[in-house]
Amino acid sequence: MKPAKLAALLGVSALAWAQFRPVTPPVEKGPAPAASERVPPTFSVKVNLVRLLVSVHDATGHLLTDLNKDDFRLMDSGVQQQISVFERNTSLALSVAILIDISGSTQQDLRYEEDSVVRFLGALLNSGNPDDAFALYSFNGRITQETDFGRNKSRAERLLHNLHGEGGTSLYDAIYLASDGLAERNGRHVMIVVTDGGDTTSYKHFGDALRAAQQADTVLYPIVVVPIENEAGRNIGGEHALATIATSTGGRIFNPEGFDQLDRAFSDVLRELRTQYLIGFYPKDVRQEPRLFHPVRVAVREDSVKISARSGYYDGW
Repeated sequence: MKPAKLAALLGVSALAWAQFRPVTPPVEKGPAPAASERVPPTFSVKVNLVRLLVSVHDATGHLLTDLNKDDFRLMDSGVQQQISVFERNTSLALSVAILIDISGSTQQDLRYEEDSVVRFLGALLNSGNPDDAFALYSFNGRITQETDFGRNKSRAERLLHNLHGEGGTSLYDAIYLASDGLAERNGRHVMIVVTDGGDTTSYKHFGDALRAAQQADTVLYPIVVVPIENEAGRNIGGEHALATIATSTGGRIFNPEGFDQLDRAFSDVLRELRTQYLIGFYPKDVRQEPRLFHPVRVAVREDSVKISARSGYYDGW
């Protein structure tokens, strides 16, 4: 997990260095001390803040937005942790990477998807934090970043409507590269993937994509648009892989039944982003070493609720 400045407090992780210099009594007379004696010792203290974005749904699927800090219980590697940062309905700025599948199988229905993305961008920019920003990626056999992070909806709309479907599907490569772009951004990291199935041409593998998303502290929402009800015509394995990445990063997968429900999927994503809890803690009494994965579990007192939060984090030391 990459370090960021503690002054930002809510980055993927925060790193603070404290130096304590003892006072050296003045030397009145005598020979100058050796260099090693003149340099006071320095002690460094390393502190790592881990943050989690959490959504809570009740048994009927409705979002619960009024829970308090004391309602949550947090475990890191099986060890209970103290919650140091808690924010309900966080307004922390969003960086949203939107990945749209332009493989050959999407050509017939691509315009519906593009129009829905444009409507989502309008809703994103017209509500919430004025620092919310998006980047647009397209992917087939290769990945193209169509726009850098910003708020220019008109330019994004023009670029979207110039896309056409052809080639294979490098889905894992797209997730991997978009995660890298999100990792250095401040605030919350979100990835929305609009696709019709699984990976066919990536150099990266499922595990690479999952690890990249987790290291970038990215919440992933796949929207799988497959207007085929019969499983024989769908990439079920690809959908399961996307569902696993979504769950492991604190997101969830959407399977709109037809293009008339595509807008609703985007609306549900935005509603969830506007009602997330932000929870931060300093790991205590757990093993720490570079690139070690820490499984994390978030629970609340009510057993019937469904919690969406990332499944763990990597030490970045």
